[in-house]
Amino acid sequence: MPLTEIEPVNRESTAAIIARQLREAIMNGSLPPGSQLGETELAGRFQVSRGPLREAMQRLVSEGLLRSERHRGLFVIELEAEDIRDIYAARLAVEGAAVIRILQGPRDEAVAGLEEAVGDMAAATQGEDWSAVSEADIRFHEVLVAASGSKRLERMSRTLLIETRMCLSALRLTYASDEERVTEHKNITEAISEGDQEKALSLLEAHMEDAVRRLAPGTSLLSR
Repeated sequence: MPLTEIEPVNRESTAAIIARQLREAIMNGSLPPGSQLGETELAGRFQVSRGPLREAMQRLVSEGLLRSERHRGLFVIELEAEDIRDIYAARLAVEGAAVIRILQGPRDEAVAGLEEAVGDMAAATQGEDWSAVSEADIRFHEVLVAASGSKRLERMSRTLLIETRMCLSALRLTYASDEERVTEHKNITEAISEGDQEKALSLLEAHMEDAVRRLAPGTSLLSR
């Protein structure tokens, strides 16, 4: 079929809808680490046949959110210390590249988006709305990568941020004050606003390193 005859698909597929809902359940803890996904139960809940359900679950396997055990089924991944180190090391590479690209061109729009996310994080912290704090935290890093203008960096970042969401509840409990979390993001934003690449990258690395050490004591980005 000639490419000119291909028409855009406007409606999200059943498998995509199921995958999105399962992904959200993993991210918000409704499906905690180690949970087994039963096909019969889930097919009943979604009121769908097993075909689209299996397709959806395989998408999450390819994203690294589910693991398959032979003769046992599919389980939500459990993040070990090495997984956490790997996630944040990969994020540092992607987000560091994004910072460099932002600073190579106009950065006003990027800074405005980052400042908005920091403002939302501060407001949510004041209101003790921990879910909103986490959402603003994730949005800050989404804005940072999106502002680079690189679709490949965005694509690589997407799964890493999904896995990061699984860490955020545990991460919050390690802060003596959530103001620390807000300050870290504010300082990165200010360095980008000032056009100080060395400072921005240094602060970003310290931010990722701090998260690793809080989530997996005794581990660091540089450990092997």
